[in-house]
Amino acid sequence: MNSDSVMLKERIKSEVNTHKAFYFIVKRVFDILVGILGILLMIPLAFIIKAVSIKNRDYQSIFFKQKRLGKNGEIIYIYKFRTMVPNAEEILNKWLAESEGIREEYYKNRKISNDPRITKIGKFLRETSLDEFPQFINIFKGEMSLIGPRPVVLDEAENYGKNKVKFLSMRPGLSGYWAVNGRSNTTYEERMCLELHYIDHCSILLDIKIILGTIHSVLKKDGAK
Repeated sequence: MNSDSVMLKERIKSEVNTHKAFYFIVKRVFDILVGILGILLMIPLAFIIKAVSIKNRDYQSIFFKQKRLGKNGEIIYIYKFRTMVPNAEEILNKWLAESEGIREEYYKNRKISNDPRITKIGKFLRETSLDEFPQFINIFKGEMSLIGPRPVVLDEAENYGKNKVKFLSMRPGLSGYWAVNGRSNTTYEERMCLELHYIDHCSILLDIKIILGTIHSVLKKDGAK
């Protein structure tokens, strides 16, 4: 390989790195602004949800937090509005221990169809994606981004195998490529492929397309089932 070819490759590599650095700076500034706006909108929404919960004789906290993996494998706690009964985790563990059918479905899709643990208001919050609003706190803190791969529970990252490091190289997102390309209608394997595709092709233009797609999905009430 001659010196001209080496110099050209180095220049291309430098330009790519500069582009990526600019992209991530713009992405973080945008996340801070969106995080502030989201938190301001979340406050009155929280009061409304609390009032409805009390009316339904549910006096537990309206918030729910769960341990997830963030960028570079850092442990973070993501916030949501609670959509299930207060002891949902205990019920799930009991079902997984007692039912082979539920166990197979859960470990295949990481969810249970027609889950009876979901409350009435929780169903509405999921269908409208309003349950995700508290994650604007995570976005403002820099633990998450508006757009990125979904944050996974601790044992899920192993499913990415040799791509685990790549998957954990970005901040997880409130929405992402998977969310606007099938979401609940995709298998877990398809979701992993979509997440990795985003990491390989992330850009300002792709993020804008995902944001517009997310808005369209929310307006259609195409929330998590």
